[in-house]
Amino acid sequence: MKFGKEFASQMVPEWQEAYMDYDYLKTLLKEIHIFKHRNRPAAATGPNGLTRSRSLYQAFSGLIHRHHHSGPLEPTSPDIEDHPILVNPIVRDGSHRYQTTFLKQTEDGGEYELVYFRRLDDEFNKVEKFYRKKVEEVTKEAEVLNRQMDALIAFRIKVDNPQGWSWDDRSGDLTRLATDVAASTAALHASTPAGRVDHMEIIDEGPSYHERSDEDKEEQESNHKKENVEVQMAIVVHKAKARRPAPLQILNQVKMNNTLETPRSTIKGVLNVPKHTELKFTRENLTKVENQLRRAFVEFYHKLRLLKSYSFLNTLAFSKIMKKYDKITSRYASRSYMKMVDNSYLGSNEDVAKLMERVEATFIKHFANSNRSKGMNVLRPKARKERHRITFSTGFFAGCAFALVLALILMIRARHIMEEALKEERNKYMETLFPLYSVFGFIVLHMIMYAANIYYWRRYRVNYAFIFGFKQGTELGYREVLLVSFGIGTLALGSVISNLDMQMDPKTKDYKTFTELVPLILVGVLFIMLFLPFNILYRSSRYFFLTCLFHGICAPLYKVTLPDFILADQLTSQVQAFRSLEFYICYYGWGDFRHRESTCKQNDVFTTFSFIVAVVPFSIRLLQCLRRMFEEKDIVQGYNGIKYFITIVALCLRSAYSLNGGLGWEIVAIIFSVAAAIVGTYWDLVYDWGLLQRNSRNKWLRDKLLVSRKSVYFGAMALNCLLRFAWLQTVFNFNLFALHRQTLITIVASLEIIRRGVWNFFRLENEHLNNVGKYRAFKSVPLPFNYDEDEDKDE
Repeated sequence: MKFGKEFASQMVPEWQEAYMDYDYLKTLLKEIHIFKHRNRPAAATGPNGLTRSRSLYQAFSGLIHRHHHSGPLEPTSPDIEDHPILVNPIVRDGSHRYQTTFLKQTEDGGEYELVYFRRLDDEFNKVEKFYRKKVEEVTKEAEVLNRQMDALIAFRIKVDNPQGWSWDDRSGDLTRLATDVAASTAALHASTPAGRVDHMEIIDEGPSYHERSDEDKEEQESNHKKENVEVQMAIVVHKAKARRPAPLQILNQVKMNNTLETPRSTIKGVLNVPKHTELKFTRENLTKVENQLRRAFVEFYHKLRLLKSYSFLNTLAFSKIMKKYDKITSRYASRSYMKMVDNSYLGSNEDVAKLMERVEATFIKHFANSNRSKGMNVLRPKARKERHRITFSTGFFAGCAFALVLALILMIRARHIMEEALKEERNKYMETLFPLYSVFGFIVLHMIMYAANIYYWRRYRVNYAFIFGFKQGTELGYREVLLVSFGIGTLALGSVISNLDMQMDPKTKDYKTFTELVPLILVGVLFIMLFLPFNILYRSSRYFFLTCLFHGICAPLYKVTLPDFILADQLTSQVQAFRSLEFYICYYGWGDFRHRESTCKQNDVFTTFSFIVAVVPFSIRLLQCLRRMFEEKDIVQGYNGIKYFITIVALCLRSAYSLNGGLGWEIVAIIFSVAAAIVGTYWDLVYDWGLLQRNSRNKWLRDKLLVSRKSVYFGAMALNCLLRFAWLQTVFNFNLFALHRQTLITIVASLEIIRRGVWNFFRLENEHLNNVGKYRAFKSVPLPFNYDEDEDKDE
């Protein structure tokens, strides 16, 4: 792989603009190369008109290898007067910059090289400024974490020993320790041969050791032993003081941060109930504090690793581009320029490396019980490897699913199920079992669209794992999502075929009750898999999904995060799936499955809940928008809430029209449905996708696009508009191709899921570009302690 592609693949996606523009500098070098090639003197030509290389005229010495020197071969650099460039640091507007002076401007093509070095300086100054800013940020963050660790250590002492540890309590231990050191030192001196000069002996003026009398020698040795004992005791006391516990007085300056968002805390905040921030020295609180600081250290270490990689990659990029320049121009400028790079803040600053060492030592000692391998496994989680068994299993279940689809089609045609003679049985099947099985089709289709999104997010380097807030290393790839979706599809299709076989086969036709229970068994299996507490079947992802789902159900009692409202948006496209689940409760709860005749639609309770089920997902989004509007003081969220309110009214009016009929209901339903579709389409394109920008560099699109083909965006906008209005057929009662009503409802619901899948890609692309614009590559981790700054100022 060429360096340019390797360089791009290892960039932090949100910092792309801050990296050296390697491709642009390569373009400038190509212009220099073209000029040099165009103005190169005519080369020697052989008798046949063939151009010979200059190397063919050099002295031949290829058969005998002579060693003329012991060091490595290097090209002879020119004299200092012949250096093509001079790099000087300058200070402008209080900022440090570097400026390269090109000394060969008078030569042919010098203006091209002058432009190259100006752009090179711009790129280097940009990189160094960004790096300097980020190092300052992590240095300040390290100071905050340092204070948090002081509070944690004092908190631990208070929990382990509520009375606290004082220096006087440990004086006895120090005395005994010093006595032991003295005894061992005396024993060491007793075993030392006479005449051996002690390494701690103090040399003074006077007669030499051999010239002194025996008494003087013994007295001197005794004094040396006493001095050594005193020195050893001083060292012990110093180390003991250095290792003594953190002062407990620090706990007087800190309070607990109530970072855990719960419905109870939200209600208390609305009622202005004072928060209890005093410290409670319990083992449970200590565990919470340790977990919070552990996450903070992991995230901080990840930031340091990315900063170190940023410095290394850019330094390597400057080295590569200067070597290309030397090769094209036959100059020796890379040594001078790289010397400047190595001496600059980017190349010489070691704050990040030192911080990484300190973070490793602190984390291993305080959070890994001094187990280095355990601590480093947490700080540096291994990237998930693409396993062959995942690929094989995905392909296997995909083949099974397609084979079952083919078998289902052949069974329908072979048994003439679509003929008029079986019309009554077919209608009964479509009104009862088809809604039960369609829910699996909606789920599988949505998961396939999500897998496609993941594939293209990775292809265009959209950091979806960071945007969604997945724990590092637990995010699912598109293969894993396809594996789950095709697995569910295989189970559902197998159940459909078995159901048809038991119903249509004369030998098993009598077992109707057992036949009807097949979809219920399958739904039970899926719910068991979803709520399974064991660490199998992607437990982390299942727990993340259930957490976001619970936050949505409890809206607006939880703080709204991006994964919460993204999931709620997905639920708005699964209204028909929720209605199918409602049909499950009615069909099996009221015993209709025993005679395969549904009486649900004649029941007022079922009809009422049909309204509620259709409105619930949009109500969740409305409440989330209201919470964000009041919490973030963002009026745009209020407008977004109005969009969902109009949709709720349109849904209710359509449902009322489908039950009551009448021209008045129809007109009102059409007006609100069209209004909801227009407002929703405009919001998708302008706010969620960031498109339709009239003054953009890309007409009617954004300034920055990840997909190079603009036609993709215009096609997506047209498709979104078309599919947005597809659901209006429920109002206008279009009957295309004489399809059964349940079939038409399923098709429209599937088109809405496809529209949502397309929406997902461009919604996250826009979110990613917003993060790129703000260089936002890390999530903020709440810290457990809050220092009282007023007390610090008083002190």
